[in-house]
Amino acid sequence: MPTLVRDAMSTVILTIGPDHTLRQAARLMSARRVGAAVVLDPDTCGIGILTERDVLDAVGAGQDPDREPAHLHTTTDVVFAAPEWTLENAARAMTHGGFRHLIVLDDREPVGVVSVRDIVRCWSSAHEREAASSGAAA
Repeated sequence: MPTLVRDAMSTVILTIGPDHTLRQAARLMSARRVGAAVVLDPDTCGIGILTERDVLDAVGAGQDPDREPAHLHTTTDVVFAAPEWTLENAARAMTHGGFRHLIVLDDREPVGVVSVRDIVRCWSSAHEREAASSGAAA
């Protein structure tokens, strides 16, 4: 039976507002040990994502992390995953879109984030279980 996104996703979601600065976002992401923050904009009812790569690109371009608001660096054309997706579907979407995080929505509400690391962890664990069970059967 394939592993589903709901089994791999992190349910600890860091949400920030669009006016958080990049430094504030980076501090929160670092403290929570996550690579992405969900950006909720109450004025537009939109959901975006700010990743560690977005922060790195902005700082690398010489932008001031204490003045740059998150919304200027947020990906707003987000590809969302559903909890019922297989990890293969999530990995395919990430590969096709060239990104490493998917916001997981259930009834249009963010319920988790799944990353490439989450997928690899699940697949590695499954491989280890298979190897252990085939070794026990031998």
